[in-house]
Amino acid sequence: MFVDAGFTILKKKYRKQPRNTDFSAYRHPRWWPTWLGIALMWLAAQLPIRGQWWLGKMIGLLAWKLAKSRRHITEVNIRLCFPELNQQQQAALVRNSFIANGIGLMEIGIAWFRDPAKLNSITRVHGLEHYHKALEAGQGVLLLGGHYSTLDLGGSLVTEHIEADVMQRDHNNPLMNAVMTRARGRRYGNVLGSKDLRGLFRSLKKNRAVWYATDQDYGRKDIVFAPFFGIPTGTITATSRIVERSGCKVVPFSHFRRDDQPGYDIYFQPALEDFPSGDDLQDATRINAAIEQEVRKAPDQYLWMHRRFKTRPDHDDPGFYGRKKQDKG
Repeated sequence: MFVDAGFTILKKKYRKQPRNTDFSAYRHPRWWPTWLGIALMWLAAQLPIRGQWWLGKMIGLLAWKLAKSRRHITEVNIRLCFPELNQQQQAALVRNSFIANGIGLMEIGIAWFRDPAKLNSITRVHGLEHYHKALEAGQGVLLLGGHYSTLDLGGSLVTEHIEADVMQRDHNNPLMNAVMTRARGRRYGNVLGSKDLRGLFRSLKKNRAVWYATDQDYGRKDIVFAPFFGIPTGTITATSRIVERSGCKVVPFSHFRRDDQPGYDIYFQPALEDFPSGDDLQDATRINAAIEQEVRKAPDQYLWMHRRFKTRPDHDDPGFYGRKKQDKG
């Protein structure tokens, strides 16, 4: 909710426009509300990390109280994915998820406006050898990420240890997109659009790593229904096609903040073996299982506010989120 959909009120005003990262294009008064929001993010980023976490917690709790639609989506997702928890435990996880994403909003400011290298002393990296082994194959690496609350900051911390490019879904607000793209461009080698497959293949051909995520609902086009937390979930088959064409390796990775004290953990897992298999459903099942394994390390730090199970296997299947008709995607 917070990491991918910040400034949702502003973003609805703008239709999709070509990416323009020249700040001089945004001097008109209509951009002033966005500039104000950016200034507030910058100011918050200057606070000590404990102060940022406290402020993020307050924002998360406020959203938990007021954002009833997003809370409903989160409650449904938690209930579906963690049936082993009792009602009180599920409610606590919902609340903690809002807190985690509120803190994630503060961390965007660190990633965009400060030098994440200053956090190296409180960052632990696990399994970096798996990434290096995959890179030795010489055909590039897809870093299979997920929509965790540490999305931007975690990505920035990763680039302290490896060189990587990133695929992003551009923000609908052009000014916010300009700030985001320029900030990510300082950390990543290339900032590719989410549909820039040519750019993706160019990066892989140069034996580069590319941050890549599949864990959202993109509608019915080119998907199979593979289990995610035991639920048949619309999952894109593009990952298999990319690996077939490029020969790259797929390395699952994740990043989380620690609960006991300010600090972060980055995890690299071994590259998927015998992938792709030739069976799209089997491949998608492995992808979802890899992401689920990482999510379970810190369930509250995942983006449960997203309608991950919006698209159902059959058009006539009842929706989980209270809609009578399915989104056709």
